[in-house]
Amino acid sequence: MNAAFEALLHRAEALLARLEQLLPHAPTAPDWAASTAFRYRRRANLGQWAGVLEPVRHVATVRLDELKEVEPQKERLRRNTAQFVAGRGANNVLLTGARGTGKSSLVKAVLNEFAPQGLRLIEVDKADLVDLPDLIELVAPRPERFIVFCDDLSFDEGEPGYKALKSALDGSVAQAGDNLLIYATSNRRHLLPETMKENLAYRHTDDGEVHPGEAVEEKISLSERFGLWISFYPFTQDEYLAIVAQWLRAFGAGEPSITAARQAALVWALERGSRSGRVAQQFARDWAGRHAGG
Repeated sequence: MNAAFEALLHRAEALLARLEQLLPHAPTAPDWAASTAFRYRRRANLGQWAGVLEPVRHVATVRLDELKEVEPQKERLRRNTAQFVAGRGANNVLLTGARGTGKSSLVKAVLNEFAPQGLRLIEVDKADLVDLPDLIELVAPRPERFIVFCDDLSFDEGEPGYKALKSALDGSVAQAGDNLLIYATSNRRHLLPETMKENLAYRHTDDGEVHPGEAVEEKISLSERFGLWISFYPFTQDEYLAIVAQWLRAFGAGEPSITAARQAALVWALERGSRSGRVAQQFARDWAGRHAGG
């Protein structure tokens, strides 16, 4: 019996050792001087999964003054980031709204604005948010100020990263220190899909108030943990044309070419079904390429 038990114990220990190799290990510190921006990725190394912070070799060069028709949003995010870099009170930020309106570009622009003052950015995919507590612990002793950036964030029901993010934003032993904030962009205000059946859970009280059901409350509770909401809206025709003109100047087009491009820019937007900043940039790149020196 003892021999059989020992053999079983040995097999169990061997199995646990193999399973341990498959589990992700805590991330190791990168060369912090290698870049102002880093990407967090899980990588397999010698049969083990480990979190890796990879320096971004070519950081996007977008500047705040290059972003047009988003002045209120720009000022709010710049002010919050300036407070954070200065060691004053600042909030985690959720940037939501229409696609292609500059949400991600604005985050990159504030990084470039404040990088000389010690701001650093770590981009994390939603699938890797389960490792957020390890990242928080890794950067806690650093003198820099860190933004954990989650781009195009949304969750389906039951995804593990949802709980990790919720805990990091508020009320967990793994709560972020004062040198880390979370900035996220999303096309969904509440980050989770909303279904028609949830509307049936709303309650109407005698005093005329409307109260959401538990499922809706749970969804709202995550987005409410972001202290600052910044909303983006579809551009008007004039705003779209102003952004086109800005991008054409950036691509080296002259004023006569910019004037001549107006009608073509409107047709381009009509064909794409959108007057977003992204569409404006794509048109300007095409126009400038076809009319080089114009």
